[in-house]
Amino acid sequence: MPETTDQQKFVYDFTEGNKDLKDLLGGKGANLAEMTNLGLPVPPGFTITTEACKVYLESGTEPVALRDEVSAHLDALEKQMGKKLGQADDPLLVSVRSGAKFSMPGMMDTVLNIGLSDDSVAGLAAQAGSERFAWDSYRRLIQMFGKTVLGVDGELFEEALDEAKRAKGVTTDVELDAADLQRLVEEFKGIVAKETGRDFPQEPREQMDLAVRAVFDSWNGDRAKLYRRQERIPGDLGTAVNICSMVFGNLGPDSGTGVAFTRDPASGHQGVYGDYLQNAQGEDVVAGIRNTVPLADLERIDKASYDQLMQIMETLETHYKDLCDIEFTIERGKLWMLQTRIGKRTAGAAFRIATQLVDQGLIDEAEALQRVTGGQLAQLMFPRFDDRACGREGSELLGRGIAASPGAAVGKAVFDSYTAVKWSRSGEKVILIRRETNPDDLDGMIASEGILTSRGGKTSHAAVVARGMGKTCVCGAEELEVDTKRRRMTAPGGIVIEEGEVVSIDGSTGKVYLGEVPVVPSPVVEYFEGRMQADAADADELVQAVHRMMSYADGGRRLQVRANADNAEDAARARRFGAQGIGLCRTEHMFLGERREMVERLILADTEAERDEALGALLPLQKADFVELFEAMDGLPVTVRLLDPPLHEFLPDITELSVRVALAEARREPHENELRLLQAVHKLHEQNPMLGLRGVRLGLVIPGLFAMQVRAIAEAAAERATAGGDPRAEIMIPLVGTVQELEIVREEAERVIAEVEQATGTDLGLTLGTMIELPRAALTAGQIAEAAEFFSFGTNDLTQTVWGFSRDDVEASFFTAYLEKGIFGVSPFETIDRDGVGSLVRSAVKAGRATRPDLKLGVCGEHGGDPESVHFFHEVGLDYVSCSPFRIPVARLEAGRAAALGNGGSDSR
Repeated sequence: MPETTDQQKFVYDFTEGNKDLKDLLGGKGANLAEMTNLGLPVPPGFTITTEACKVYLESGTEPVALRDEVSAHLDALEKQMGKKLGQADDPLLVSVRSGAKFSMPGMMDTVLNIGLSDDSVAGLAAQAGSERFAWDSYRRLIQMFGKTVLGVDGELFEEALDEAKRAKGVTTDVELDAADLQRLVEEFKGIVAKETGRDFPQEPREQMDLAVRAVFDSWNGDRAKLYRRQERIPGDLGTAVNICSMVFGNLGPDSGTGVAFTRDPASGHQGVYGDYLQNAQGEDVVAGIRNTVPLADLERIDKASYDQLMQIMETLETHYKDLCDIEFTIERGKLWMLQTRIGKRTAGAAFRIATQLVDQGLIDEAEALQRVTGGQLAQLMFPRFDDRACGREGSELLGRGIAASPGAAVGKAVFDSYTAVKWSRSGEKVILIRRETNPDDLDGMIASEGILTSRGGKTSHAAVVARGMGKTCVCGAEELEVDTKRRRMTAPGGIVIEEGEVVSIDGSTGKVYLGEVPVVPSPVVEYFEGRMQADAADADELVQAVHRMMSYADGGRRLQVRANADNAEDAARARRFGAQGIGLCRTEHMFLGERREMVERLILADTEAERDEALGALLPLQKADFVELFEAMDGLPVTVRLLDPPLHEFLPDITELSVRVALAEARREPHENELRLLQAVHKLHEQNPMLGLRGVRLGLVIPGLFAMQVRAIAEAAAERATAGGDPRAEIMIPLVGTVQELEIVREEAERVIAEVEQATGTDLGLTLGTMIELPRAALTAGQIAEAAEFFSFGTNDLTQTVWGFSRDDVEASFFTAYLEKGIFGVSPFETIDRDGVGSLVRSAVKAGRATRPDLKLGVCGEHGGDPESVHFFHEVGLDYVSCSPFRIPVARLEAGRAAALGNGGSDSR
């Protein structure tokens, strides 16, 4: 339990706080205090701190001093207002609202009109001059209090209210008169008594104390916990409670309530944005029981209040230096400010507003970078469906899966990669539909507009590869039954989609449509591709804003950004997107498809002659690949990872091969080759291929394999240098666990490089390093650095080996449960696990540079493009991050944001 002292203060008047006390007063309380200090019309009140909530949650009871502090502040409030809480002839009423440090809209509890009772309702009616208003306020109190504080099923109140309207023959609440509402109050009190075994509390202070306790309890309500998990809000912050004197917007046509934004939260444009509802309380606006009018109409309805509101909005935006979201009430022509906060906005609005505020001199470039995120930039880069067309004629919603890779894709349904490639080459746009994908589907995935699977999650093969390629992907659409043999998909209701029918998938929502949904293109991608100039006279306003923010980021970042790219096309795109080199070229991807049989022959070779023949066939293909790659990235570093295939990706399927042999034997057909192949596959079969014969182990077991690849790299570099190019190749040895492995491969590589240099008369300047992807490699980084000129952290495999997870298996089996239980805030495959994997990275950086001060350090796992992970890599002092081409702008922006925040980076070097 938090330690309390005699000096600890649990209650603050609105005049005592400020906007910087969000940890203590919550966001709402801190901002109410700030507006009070600015002299704005805020109803008087006070805030119970988050510290009081923490004591309550840990001990089950309020702090001993809290009741007396609340009494003292309530006395002061009553003197200021000239009336007492629940006073019979002129009652002071208050609202009790939650207010955590971070905005959690609708997740926790609020109760209005605290203080009303059988004794004071008549007094309220007399003071307001409206019996209907008084009984309506009392009805609202019992309904909210019963549901929120006493735990009564809210549907019971709603049913009683609906029945009252039916009996009256009306459709809206406002059509009920005072007598109707008085009868409804009695009915509501009866519901409370029946459901709780006690009467509705008539003592005003008891109402307030119970409501405060309910707000504390709501911090651990199911809704709040789920929201915190989704938004990654710590669960130990607690909530403050704001007790505010009531002002009423439902006193007649000269009263009302509204919401205002100092700029358009959708576009960022300046203007008058918001909604207003006459003769209403705030809950009426939220519930939508009546249509609001645009905020601009308030000028006609109540010009004095409108002019005052406009002035206050300008004051708040200038003071907070950002878009402000405001809630207000007008009580008989008097404007009251009930809340302000930094407003949520769309990604496009975020970029526009940040640049606007720089131009207005309110913030500098470093602060502007903190107003946008890489996640928002990614949203702007993906094409989107036209929301107005979704679900209309010609596009029927079939189902929904996991939104794995954002964007919008439309094409003909195909159910295998061969067909995807074939149709794509014929000019058709296709959607590849599979139960799940595997590496053999790569060609089909590349050829498709998007990928849809009925299995898997956000870190499945389909999702990871799709994000890397910038492809739209929906995974785990379990309600869609995929039948690849019959080339069809069946949706709920028996709707059958045959191959060739058009489908549309939305990777931002996970929705799948039958038919074509029109797509809205992204001008931001056009800008990064170089097809749209930010300084052109007709340049898109959003593109101009993105360009400026990218310029700020590039001008201040320390981290370089490279690309994971395996071919010249991806490399060229990466360069257009701002890549400063290639941090990972995966050579095994060069041998899928038609070339796969060549690697198969190499792995299964029985004799030295067979092995040499296989290597001889591979060499020119490898060299040609590298020549294209070095040309595309001329003058920039290219890190080539030597072959790292889990054997199962290159060997025949053992079950399929066994069936072929059995059938041949049954038919007494010749099957010596298949039998020999089956024996070899049995010999090499592994229970867990990802932890088996791969990486450096394969290079050591199969003589000549790595030497062939090194020769191909060296000869390609020599050819490019002779042609006047500037190749800068770096050779990376994968899956090293001990320095001895690296030393053996390095010695062989240096011999081959020397031979090529001598034969071509070229000084190639090739460097050799390793991928740190095993815990042992990280723990012995000081030793490994003796034989490595660079490290590249392979955080995908490092995460698997640190956690003991198989990425392909765990998400479907238990990740959802772990996320729901709060064990994970986010998947460790999406954002780096700082405490575990991150700790190994940090120690390896320190040990590696202690051995070799000029050691070049990078990361090439998928975390290299994750915004939060980029900040970590900046902090620990890496030289670069490497990610898929599509994520390069995101990494550039986040590297700039990390530098602007001043998150270390130099101390680790």
